Amino acid sequence: MENINLIESFSEFKDIKNIDRATLMSIIEDVFRSLIRKKYNSDENFDIIVNPERGDLEIWQNRTIVDDEFAEDSFDYDPGKHISLSDARKIEPDFEIGEEVTDQLKLDDFGRRAVLAIRQNLQARVLDLEKDALYRKYKERVGDVITGEVYQTWKKETLILDDEGNELILPKNEQIPSDFFKKGDAVRAVVSKVDMRNNTPVIILSRTSPVFLEKLFEQEVPEVFDGIITIKKIVREPGERAKVAVESYDDRIDPVGACVGMKGSRIHGIVRELKNENIDVINYTANAQLFIQRALSPAKITTVKIDDESKRAEVYLKPDQVSLAIGKGGHNIRLAGRLTGYEIDVYRDSDEDVEDVSIDEFSDEIDQWIIDELKKIGCDTAKAVLDLNDEDLVKRTELEEETVREVKRILRTEFE
Repeated sequence: MENINLIESFSEFKDIKNIDRATLMSIIEDVFRSLIRKKYNSDENFDIIVNPERGDLEIWQNRTIVDDEFAEDSFDYDPGKHISLSDARKIEPDFEIGEEVTDQLKLDDFGRRAVLAIRQNLQARVLDLEKDALYRKYKERVGDVITGEVYQTWKKETLILDDEGNELILPKNEQIPSDFFKKGDAVRAVVSKVDMRNNTPVIILSRTSPVFLEKLFEQEVPEVFDGIITIKKIVREPGERAKVAVESYDDRIDPVGACVGMKGSRIHGIVRELKNENIDVINYTANAQLFIQRALSPAKITTVKIDDESKRAEVYLKPDQVSLAIGKGGHNIRLAGRLTGYEIDVYRDSDEDVEDVSIDEFSDEIDQWIIDELKKIGCDTAKAVLDLNDEDLVKRTELEEETVREVKRILRTEFE
């Protein structure tokens, strides 16, 4: 079809992502059939042949030959389905009434405005289909780890391109606090969710999700990938600490040892990917007391008392183990509580016979918010506060050094 040459249009769609050729050809045919129906009221007697390699298409019209009188006077005459004998013989002198004439339509037959409309309609249809295909593709990949390349970084998010050039978003709140990206960096993240906004798919990635850590374990530990070891639960404070409860379905395999690897070989790669996040791998157990003890590692627990109704646990430790149980910034005890499902209260279990005094007893001399700050780090008695040096107390609480010294002075008077 000499003057329906859509090479320019087809070349735009030749390398379209996520759309197969058969679907693309079907769209092109459908767009032209709608144009034919608009002009001739029906597309029944038209054949459309799409040539994507050459970048064009052919439209053939099939019409039945009728006598000239019928063509001129009959209300049943339809120029889309019929052709007069005299017009048919201009094409081929041997034609007779009742025979079928097949001739090719030219672009000029539709008009320039109609052709522009075709082009716009075709672009819109293909774009919609591509968006839909991208949405469905990534909807099926939610929970999968992908590797992309950083294209642009903004204050609130980073734009990542996948290997097909699709745009993916890594929001700032889904990044590990110490993450720093520049253009061209390779980034691994998990597909967190896929939304449709203004008819455009938005693919959100995450590096802070527990699912990301779980998938990294699957990649690094064959036993996890094969299902021999199951990850029961993961809790994280991204970039700081994570706790992973694992269970083995094979008694011969130690799940913690398998996940850590020889000399930490397996877990080191995961720790590096998560910007040196501390990862505690814990043997899962249905025994709540034992699970709490394991969850508070590396601290060694003396006694655990559980109240299943209120989901609270009282944990007693030696004085030198309290800070280990609580952890830097309280990360360890918070994660242990989230992992086990219990609200954990830490108490000092001292063998000394020297009488101690609850920190709450000093509420008339020390502001309540200061007492609360001290209790947050496990210092619920006077001696617990006095046992820590000033520098530690300042680091682990939001108290000023001057305040710490004054609090200690008040507490010391109780024992003098």
